[in-house]
Parts: sequence; C-alpha cells; structure tokens
Amino acid sequence: MLTVAVTGATGAQGGATARSLLAAGHRVRALTRRPGSPAADTLRALGAEVRFADFDDRSSLDTALAGADSLFAVTAIEAGGEVEVRQGTALVDAAAGARLGHVVLTSVAHADRDTGVPHYESKRTIERHLRASGTPWTVIGPAAFMDNYAGGWTADGLREGTFAWPMPADRPLALISSRDIGAFAALALQRREDFAGLRVDIAADERTPGEMTGILAAALGRPVSYEEVPLAYVRTRSTDLAAMFAYFTTSGLDVDVAALHRDFPEVGWHGFPDWARAQDWTAILTPGPMPEAAHH
Repeated sequence: MLTVAVTGATGAQGGATARSLLAAGHRVRALTRRPGSPAADTLRALGAEVRFADFDDRSSLDTALAGADSLFAVTAIEAGGEVEVRQGTALVDAAAGARLGHVVLTSVAHADRDTGVPHYESKRTIERHLRASGTPWTVIGPAAFMDNYAGGWTADGLREGTFAWPMPADRPLALISSRDIGAFAALALQRREDFAGLRVDIAADERTPGEMTGILAAALGRPVSYEEVPLAYVRTRSTDLAAMFAYFTTSGLDVDVAALHRDFPEVGWHGFPDWARAQDWTAILTPGPMPEAAHH
C-alpha cells in the first residue's frame, strides 16, 4: 500500500487520480489550498486524507509531503506561465527535499517538443527541472481534454446547435478524458519500476471535428452542425490558445492510441463516444452558471 500525495486533488486530473488510487486500496493525501471546500469533503468521504498546501508556501509543501511515498503533480496555468513555472519548481524542490520515491508529473502531449505554444513551454521548463532534481520521475503528457467539450464556448455553441472549434473539419485531434488520465497516473504510481524515467504522451481516441460533431449530435439526440472558428478570432481572446490551435492544425498531436490501448488495457480507455454518452447534456446545456471546465 502506497501513501500518495496528490496535488490538484479537487480538480479534474488530481481528483481522477485520487479516485483511481483509493479504488486500488492505496492511501491518498489530497493537497489543497481549500481543505474546507465541498470538493475536499467529497474526497474525505471517499477515504482520502486532506491536507492544506500552497505552492507559494514551501513550509506547507514540506509538511504536506513528509512521510509520503510518491507524488502526483499537476500545475495550474490559470495564473500564467511565470506563476506556473515558479509553483511547479517549488513543488519539485519540495518533493526532492522530502526524498520521495517517485513523482508522476502530468504535463501535456508534445510539451517536450519545440511547439512555440506558451503554456506548453512553461510545462517543458517544469519537466526539465523535475528530470534534473534527482527524484525518480515519470511524465505523462495528456492530449486534448474531452472534458473541455462540456463547457465554455463549446457548450455555448451546442445550445445553438453548432459545434464551433478552431480547426479544419477533417484534421484529426488526439483526445483523452480526465478519468483516463487519472487511471494512467495511478497505474504509473503503482508500477514505479516500469515507469520511472519515462515520458509518455497519452490519448484514448483520435477524431476529426467532423466526426466529433456527429458523435455529439448522437449523444445530444439532436442535429449539430460544424462551424470552424477562425484562428484570428481566437487570437483576439488568447494568443496562447491561438498558438495551440495553430499547432494542432499544422503539426498535429500525433499520439499512438493503438499502442496505448494494447500496452495498458487496465486503464479501461474511454473513446470520445463513451465520454459523450456519459455526460449530463441536459444540465450542461441549461443556461446559467456553468461548472468549471477542466484545464491543462
């Protein structure tokens, strides 16, 4: 039985990892800035120990990691790349200081390449710091999040019967759900000797926006048409996201989905149709305050 510290435990990836580890009988130490939040209460009810930790407070990290075997590390981009790198570096340093046996860092597919995408570059910097830390490490690079299709501008478009996305209709995109990221992370944590020193890009499915439109229409039970959002429009909102979609369209996120399914069947991979069928579309498409969507 492992004691695994899990950052981002109240978020999509950390929450999924915590659930997978608890289901496999391990001890989970959920690290959060808000131990009194409803999400933290949910984790307690599942059997996790909840501990306060703030990436900008090194002593809180040292206390939270003391005595743990391993760490699942996720860094947040919401506050910007500089903050992400600072916090990710602090987390890696704390893990090294605690002499943890294994750190599994979730990054993003292709972050180890020259993508020119700002939020991929910040993850790349953190990956390099982890590899140089002397702590046994594994990096997983999730492809595009299926979970993002149940919120934000996608949900806004689906309410009007359109799937709006900034890619050509026929360009394939590698996809994964947070549930599968958590299952893969838990597998890597439980099979430390097999995964130490590996960087693995992960995806459960690969679909074109045209195919995704049909899958979403079937899941919603109503017609959906595809609308390609111009990159110029995305750029007015976020140069970072525009750079990412440009990369998806030109280089593409090639991930060997077939090999992952073959080599790691215990993850129980969920394709885009599986994910779409499992969503509560009635609740998602009801106008009103949206739950927070998952982010890298």
